[in-house]
Amino acid sequence: MTGPGEQPADAPAGEVPDDADDATTAELPAAEPPGDADGAADGEASDTETAAPEPAEDLEGPRRRARRERAERRAAEERARAIEQARREAKRRVQGKPADEATRLSRGTVRGLKVLVWFIVLSVVSVGLGLILYFTPLMSARSIVVTGTGAVTREEIVDTARVAPGTPLLQIDTDTVADRVAGIRRVASARVQREYPSTLRITIVERVPLVVKDFPDGPHLFDRDGVDFATAPPPPGLAYIDVDNPGPSDPPTRAALEVMTALRPEVAGQVSRIAAPSVASITLTLTDGRTVVWGTTDRTDEKAEKLSALLTQPGQTYDVSSPDLPTVK
Repeated sequence: MTGPGEQPADAPAGEVPDDADDATTAELPAAEPPGDADGAADGEASDTETAAPEPAEDLEGPRRRARRERAERRAAEERARAIEQARREAKRRVQGKPADEATRLSRGTVRGLKVLVWFIVLSVVSVGLGLILYFTPLMSARSIVVTGTGAVTREEIVDTARVAPGTPLLQIDTDTVADRVAGIRRVASARVQREYPSTLRITIVERVPLVVKDFPDGPHLFDRDGVDFATAPPPPGLAYIDVDNPGPSDPPTRAALEVMTALRPEVAGQVSRIAAPSVASITLTLTDGRTVVWGTTDRTDEKAEKLSALLTQPGQTYDVSSPDLPTVK
């Protein structure tokens, strides 16, 4: 006999009797987790709430959400357009129409076509109007106006221009007419203009004599460029020029004319003769017999200024060849 809780003597060591196992199972209360049950539940719930991920839209932010929504709308619109396009193509295939027939022109294409049409219309109108003006006397040279004449007469200008009355203005080559008029010796320059509806204007600038030189056939007048433009009696007070070969390309002539144009008007009016045997030995003779030694054309403006002051002093020879040391003798 064994007492309660004692292991039978014949029972092998480490083996638990069946009835002991049952008793243990019956007597032991159900194991409970440590701590308060309610507290554990609350803790689990709290852990669950903390670990739960937040909704995606709460993490996006307003800008990212707006971009996502716009992208979704665009995708939806593109899908709708694709569906509509597929439906139209299917309908055209059923009706046997070509695919390009129902393609609607864009607004930019329509605007471009309108501009092209207007350009063509304006071009045609312009060409037609130009042909009408060119070949018909609707706008022709019914009158010729000449301005700037002095020694040259209007009749000489008109005869040289050779423009037939009634010629359409567009058929008149103004450059050619100007060249003809500028060929007159006394004319320095000429300008020809069309004045619609029926006038041709010719404006000339005559040459002004600066010096004169005697030749066997009479006195020849030269302008500031050295052009021999007239054979006629010189105007009163015009200075004579002494050079071997007067002309625009002659260096002594150009040097003498440079001196004459640099002189002040009150001094130039006193010069009766200017001699330039070379560009380095220019002399002036005044109307009262006094002489001016000019020398070269270096520092011409400065020499002209010094000469104006020197002529107020008594003397017979005024030397301004060295403007730093002008002298009076």
